[in-house]
Amino acid sequence: QVRLVESGGGLVQAGGSLRLSCLASGSFFSIRSMGWHRQAPGTQRESVAVITSGRTANYADSVKDRFTISRDYAKNTVYLQMNNLKPEDTAVYYCNVQLGGVSVWGQGTQVTVSS
Repeated sequence: QVRLVESGGGLVQAGGSLRLSCLASGSFFSIRSMGWHRQAPGTQRESVAVITSGRTANYADSVKDRFTISRDYAKNTVYLQMNNLKPEDTAVYYCNVQLGGVSVWGQGTQVTVSS
């Protein structure tokens, strides 16, 4: 069983920065990819950034050049550095891990950006 623990959300003014962390713990053979998704009220959950086991990172167009995803392979931890935050980035951010066909989600962390 895999457990994801997220941290780092909070309230920040527009133009500010936050760093999210997600630690994967438990019993698993290998992680194929780790990523961050977000869901604002009344909208569908969307992918923000994903990093594969091959270190390839993919970003949503709306966050390119502002967000950076990174991964500590030894610690099974994924980070999301968010710079120049905008009010439209306000959402619950969820960590996601792909384990060879099994998708695991974290509990979510709130990010609120005030104008």
